[in-house]
Amino acid sequence: MTDIAEAANLADMVRAQGIARGYNTVFEFEGRRTSFAGLDIHTNRVAHGLAALGVKPRERVAYLGKNSDIYFELLLGAMKANVVMAPVNWRLAGPEIAFIVEDCKAAVLFVGPEFVELVRGIQAQLPGVRTFMTTEGGASEWLDYTAWRDAQPSSDPKVPIDPKDIAIQLYTSGTTGKPKGAMLSHANFLSLVRAGGAERPDWNRWSNDDVSLVAMPVFHIGGSGWGVLGIYHGAKGVIAREFDPNKVLDFIEKSGITKLFMVPAAMQFVVRQPRAREVDFSRLKYMMYGASPIPAALLKECIEVFNCGFVQMYGMTETTGTIVALAPEDHVEGLDRMRSAGKALPGVELAILDAEGNRLPAGEVGEIAARSASNMAGYWNLPEATARTIDKDNWLRTGDAGYLDNDGYLYIHDRIKDMIISGGENIYPAEVESAICDHPDVAEAAVIGVPDERWGEAVKAVVVMKPGKQATPADIIAFTRTRIAGFKTPKSVEFLEALPRNPSGKILRRHLRDPYWAGKDRQVN
Repeated sequence: MTDIAEAANLADMVRAQGIARGYNTVFEFEGRRTSFAGLDIHTNRVAHGLAALGVKPRERVAYLGKNSDIYFELLLGAMKANVVMAPVNWRLAGPEIAFIVEDCKAAVLFVGPEFVELVRGIQAQLPGVRTFMTTEGGASEWLDYTAWRDAQPSSDPKVPIDPKDIAIQLYTSGTTGKPKGAMLSHANFLSLVRAGGAERPDWNRWSNDDVSLVAMPVFHIGGSGWGVLGIYHGAKGVIAREFDPNKVLDFIEKSGITKLFMVPAAMQFVVRQPRAREVDFSRLKYMMYGASPIPAALLKECIEVFNCGFVQMYGMTETTGTIVALAPEDHVEGLDRMRSAGKALPGVELAILDAEGNRLPAGEVGEIAARSASNMAGYWNLPEATARTIDKDNWLRTGDAGYLDNDGYLYIHDRIKDMIISGGENIYPAEVESAICDHPDVAEAAVIGVPDERWGEAVKAVVVMKPGKQATPADIIAFTRTRIAGFKTPKSVEFLEALPRNPSGKILRRHLRDPYWAGKDRQVN
């Protein structure tokens, strides 16, 4: 099997590219280069090593570390052993990390150098972990990754893998409770990358000349998924240990990046670097962005500076990433659909549902539901949560509010749980935020509902101004009133230096709301 199109699973993908791309570079990381053939051999060794540690097919292992080529060796090596990798959000506190590692019943925990002391401190809370291993040293009492890997046979482990077997378990951000492990199968990934076939648009085509930047954290689908996508298409991946706006500019300039994915918050950090307007972006073909809404002014600024094709992507962990995209040709200032998330990708169906699950017509706001072969297999050990999210017909409720227009373009309003009800009127924060962010001196904004004796809830805006700029609450309210209905305008405004965000770049409105709802039995008024 040498043809990537014949790969039945992601382990076969590695084998196929090892033969087809041989000694071409698959990963570049901090001066270290790995070839496609080398990755094939390294992942064979990892698979044998896991078996030698007693890890059985379909068991879980966990990774707590920043981005590196070693992570992808572990991820794909685990796949060859039919073992499931669960990367852990390293920005979490110790007890939260312990919860995830124990929840997935990880037999082995791979620890990056930055987190050795943290894990030593919570080791007593990890009774299920049989083996601790450092990826880059730092703990002499634990196994060392490189020595362990290189002591294993290089032969193909030939472990049978069904396309429906789980390839990776990614934990959701947990903004509404304990994190849930979304189980993504080999078939989920392959159906997504193959959808559309020869009919794929230019922005969704790859060549052997492409160089992608893996800058988003690997515990996010935008990190792991993006890295796997590049391997599938035979492209070189430049891995950034963590997001650094100055280093992103270095990578673009020195490594010849042609494609990358970033969240809007990261885009803002990069484009606002003093030297951003001096960098040569001539190799950059496409910038993909998503995971949270983007202010129109920021998008316009990025288009002017980066001077490449822009693709907005909408999806979630539970859909194995992108299921809706706004193509470069729709990124035209003044075009109404530039406010949209785009159209469904091939093989993806969209529906807008009311509270009872009935389909709504074009233009009406409801919950966005999606159906495709990339919908997750379910949440790990949470059958009730899975049933609430995916129905018997495989429709996945996203928890996002939005509508479809007559041409099939999807417009996102917000997370349904963030909806504000004031005087019986539904208000979606994203609409108010968009209006505020049209203010020339505003960098970003978040809108929340706070208790109000008269209206039940009132709209409150939390605003970050651009450096050196100032405004009063009255200025913001008056400006917003010129763009949206009076009942939607903020009744109060607070100014902050920065908005709280999770590692995916999504604004943590809960952190902003909680102080106002303290002591109340319900989060609605």
